Amino acid sequence: MNSYNLLKSEKTWNAIAKSFDITRKKPWNQCIDFINDLSKEDIVADFACGNGRHLIPAAKHCKYVIGLDISGKLIEIVQKKLNNEKIRNVTLIHSDIVNNPTESESVDAAMYIAALHNIQGRINRINSLKEIRRTLKNDGVALISVWSRWQDKYRMHFLKKWFFQIGNSEFGDIDILWRQHGLNIPRFYHLYSKKEFQKDLKDANLKIIEINNTKLISKKHPDNYFAIVKK
Repeated sequence: MNSYNLLKSEKTWNAIAKSFDITRKKPWNQCIDFINDLSKEDIVADFACGNGRHLIPAAKHCKYVIGLDISGKLIEIVQKKLNNEKIRNVTLIHSDIVNNPTESESVDAAMYIAALHNIQGRINRINSLKEIRRTLKNDGVALISVWSRWQDKYRMHFLKKWFFQIGNSEFGDIDILWRQHGLNIPRFYHLYSKKEFQKDLKDANLKIIEINNTKLISKKHPDNYFAIVKK
């Protein structure tokens, strides 16, 4: 991921950090189930930890947690929450995941939730998945989620793009506006098909245990894929 895209991504997420935190309070059940299945002695990484809505439950359940995010503003928000709850078993890192400073084979489990799809360029997305693999201990497990390309909200957009061969960008790429709290800020997304998600995981040499289609908001078609993988 080149320096321009990294700076653009950090600027975007810094700009929406406060609004994002207000609108993203409740952790997803899929993540809580994953955390609850971990040992209380596990060391866990939450890559692209956002506002900490999954990091904090992990810190309360497990021995130690590493949280990493490209947004310095989101890291500040998480640190304030940790201070307020007097949670001390967390290290926060301000970094992008492709240039991940976490030590190799240092974590028992990892979460990479709703963030892979925000990385521009397939090679960069696969490199981020390779970084997940690198940081996991032998037999380490990770939960990874992405948005589905064929969800209700964007289905027609991509059907038209496919049928009429519109644009030169990678198929699945889209800018999605953040419009909460009076903002109007575009965010880069690469929305996945299930087949493409499986291929990227395999190309990163991750062993797929299961992939589940999930409807978090959509009524008809899945809007997210959740994969459990091992090293």
